[in-house]
Amino acid sequence: MEDIQTQWSDVIDYVTGPELWITVGVGAIQVLFILLMAFIVIKVGRRIVTQFFTNRKKGPFRISQRREATLNKLVLNTLSYVVYFIAAIMILETFSINIGALLAGAGVAGLAIGFGAQNLVRDVISGFFIIFEDQFSVGDYIQTSGVEGFVEEIGLRTCKVKAWTGEVHILPNGNVTQVTNYSIHNSIAVVDVSIAYEEDIEQAEKAIQELLEEMPERYEEMLDVPKLLGVQTLGASDVVMRIIAEVNPMEHWAIAREMRKEVKNRLDQVGIEIPFPRMVMYSRQEEEQIEAQQG
Repeated sequence: MEDIQTQWSDVIDYVTGPELWITVGVGAIQVLFILLMAFIVIKVGRRIVTQFFTNRKKGPFRISQRREATLNKLVLNTLSYVVYFIAAIMILETFSINIGALLAGAGVAGLAIGFGAQNLVRDVISGFFIIFEDQFSVGDYIQTSGVEGFVEEIGLRTCKVKAWTGEVHILPNGNVTQVTNYSIHNSIAVVDVSIAYEEDIEQAEKAIQELLEEMPERYEEMLDVPKLLGVQTLGASDVVMRIIAEVNPMEHWAIAREMRKEVKNRLDQVGIEIPFPRMVMYSRQEEEQIEAQQG
């Protein structure tokens, strides 16, 4: 009984004694110092990386803005991961934890876990080749794995694609098997114009052609004078003519809308009608009355 009381007294003395709290206080100060240094290193590192990519714009070896944005975010993320990992190891050493034995045990466990983490390895390898081969970059408009939108971020494991309606899709890189990139080459704006059968097709073509020659001066996104290909189809109540225009990447939707407005206004000015659905009312009684009057 006396031994238990003695041990309990020793525990109370140790807990209330200055040695424990000095050790805890020193350890807490060291942890705070490590976290503060990690924050400063990340802050300074981000500024250095940003300044590095800014200076590259003035140097002889330049990279595209797309690739620059991709590499910039990738380097910043990698920097954060490395600094946090080193800070975690230093904090463990502060608590007198054997890092060597811990890493050795983690290596053995990692080997066992690796057999069940094949998808993770595939994602990392796929992410490396996406960046290395420049399949797409931050800011590109792509379609892949059933989603379509602008690339917001590319990491070693996942990439983020934001749809034009605001949804953000997070895709594992291993699922990116086929990509359609709309931002690499120039786009083509396609506009179909319907003309009524009663109108003069040659007059309509002349009016549209005059308009097309004026449009590049008003829209700098156009790289050349739009082309009127001619009659595309003969519909039930209209003649459809097709216009195409080569524009900067991803500008085809906006330019197509402007072209439709311009063509509509020009055809109205020259008096050419764009057909619209009509409804003809047929009355059997009126026909019988007319036949009776004629008889």
